[in-house]
Amino acid sequence: MEFSNILIRATNWVGDAVMSLPALRALRDHYPHAKMTILARPWVADLYGREAFCDELIPWPGYQWKIVSELRQRKFDSAILLQNAFGAAATVALAGIARRIGYNRDGRGFLLTDAIAPPRPGEIPPHESYYYLELLRRSGLIDIPLPSEPLVRLNGRSASPEPIVGVSPGAAYGGAKRWLPERFAEAARQIAVKDHDSIMLFGTDAEKQVCADIEKILTEAGMNVTNMAGKTPLGQFIELTGRCRVFLTNDSGSMHIASALGIPTVAIFGATNHITTGPTGPLARVVREPVECSPCLKRECPIDHRCMTRVSADRVATEALELLK
Repeated sequence: MEFSNILIRATNWVGDAVMSLPALRALRDHYPHAKMTILARPWVADLYGREAFCDELIPWPGYQWKIVSELRQRKFDSAILLQNAFGAAATVALAGIARRIGYNRDGRGFLLTDAIAPPRPGEIPPHESYYYLELLRRSGLIDIPLPSEPLVRLNGRSASPEPIVGVSPGAAYGGAKRWLPERFAEAARQIAVKDHDSIMLFGTDAEKQVCADIEKILTEAGMNVTNMAGKTPLGQFIELTGRCRVFLTNDSGSMHIASALGIPTVAIFGATNHITTGPTGPLARVVREPVECSPCLKRECPIDHRCMTRVSADRVATEALELLK
């Protein structure tokens, strides 16, 4: 199967985008001379655009007919859909792209020339990065065996990390994924005082309040704190995260970025499954309390949030300090 002008419809969320990187690097290895264009939502575009496999980046504007017209003019010979939605398949079909490859999900099989059966539970390793690799393997685009470990990496790690403890206390999916703000503050304080580190807080516009609450606690404790919540587009967030020497986070897009940069990363898990969406690499650690109701995959806890409230600040700080050794 030979292609020279490939369109990749990227995933919509930061964590998924990071986990799709091994598949796109494998695609580049198998098509070294093809032009690879990434069609991505603006909030993940910076992540894909910094990668060597990306020859061109098209930000998805959100207007169906406008993008269809633009894609039609570019005369792509193939489209690979990492996103599972019906609309992704409709867009590339309306654009007249001859080969349309994606998983047969969301009722879109009739729009695809290569409607690939999604893997059933147990058919491939559980980490989400394998899901994207398997799409390429099943479609015949790559012929390598799946790696034994998910190797997710991201360009942008600082050559010499600075004495900064990074903290990302938010999680877009819902409150069930969020550890307690005051414990983030205490864990960061314990780590920072060991080597006179500063602390940098990260978050979206929606997470400004929780970051402000943590900033207040740390400032009152005499710590040097910089609050970047709502101030960093994705590209700048990657650059600043790459300067940190350790990173504390929930299960979130920030977690995937920090661990993929090779930063010692401690992630607190509760409602979600650390086996399928956890951080990767030797410098990543998961802290979780194995309660009977976890992982529930709920957005909000219907009972007492015991999976998070039973994780102490001391435990997270100890894990981070062990990593730093």
